[in-house]
Amino acid sequence: MTLSVLEKTTSQEPSLITPEECLAILEGKVPLLSVVSRASEQRTKFFSNRVRIHILDNIKNGYCPEDCGYCAQRKGGDSGIKEYSLKSSDEIWEDAKKAKESGAYRFCMVTSGRGPTDKAVDSLAATIQRINGELGMKVCLSAGILDAKKAKVLKDAGLDRYNHNLNTSESKYNEICSTHTFRDRLTTLEAANEAGIGLCSGIIVGMGETNHDLIQVAYELKKLGVISIPVNFFIPIKGHAIQKSTLTPEYCIRVLSIFRLVNPDSEIRIGAGREGHLGSLQSMALFVANSLFAEGYLNVKGSEMVQTMNLIRDCGMEPEFTEGVPEGWEDYQSQTLYDDKNFPELYKHKK
Repeated sequence: MTLSVLEKTTSQEPSLITPEECLAILEGKVPLLSVVSRASEQRTKFFSNRVRIHILDNIKNGYCPEDCGYCAQRKGGDSGIKEYSLKSSDEIWEDAKKAKESGAYRFCMVTSGRGPTDKAVDSLAATIQRINGELGMKVCLSAGILDAKKAKVLKDAGLDRYNHNLNTSESKYNEICSTHTFRDRLTTLEAANEAGIGLCSGIIVGMGETNHDLIQVAYELKKLGVISIPVNFFIPIKGHAIQKSTLTPEYCIRVLSIFRLVNPDSEIRIGAGREGHLGSLQSMALFVANSLFAEGYLNVKGSEMVQTMNLIRDCGMEPEFTEGVPEGWEDYQSQTLYDDKNFPELYKHKK
């Protein structure tokens, strides 16, 4: 078991790979194990054998005026999701408490909409202060477009990270959204960075983009100094309005690897879609990425915490906790499927 250490707020290490090398990797011209070995070396150098588990809390669902084609909450999406307004501070705090007790390293609050009002920012700031003060837990907020004034309020409240994904390259952005621009997203990240908030920004893979689009995003994130990069794999569900790509587990590993090699000291997180798109290669992915989500995504179910813990343990790795050790983890860590007590059930058969 390993406790967390003080984190950097920006990516500082130089990229270890050229765009041409990235393309060769994505096109399958470099053997997969060679790619993973190179990426794993950097993952181990900066994060040892630790894995950060993040739990998402969808604190406001639906009622969104934006038309992002990859989102079930988009305007006119007709996805059938349950819409609800911003949760109360007490509700969010209780969710954070449960996340910490489950073993989450960071609590990620996500709200729908173009961006928060001044009143919403004040409410969120008070909730962040409470979670920091009473739970000692790291918080990431994803609340849409932000300006410098609002970013400062959140920073003063103790916000650890602000998430605003680039999602795809600038040249492709108008194909997935028309209600805001790629530049709007960059401006939000710049405002958060200037306020001293660590940046969390990543990509959604599988929306009809080219390999060149993926490479452009990897280097754009490096240019911005993004320290936390979620790599999501598109999950086609009702309400989406974009063309999906066919992804294979091997290709997904290659994508994770180029993001690691371009951003060697950044937290690379296996985001949405890992269960379906990585399949049996989820374990291999952890030798490249050092972070993942548990307990599901915004509007899609994902692996439960016990499954996620099994995945980490079976790789010989350890979850990185925010503070202390969750109750029951040490006992859980020592158990295996083949404990003596399990043998009768494992080998039960009819005569």
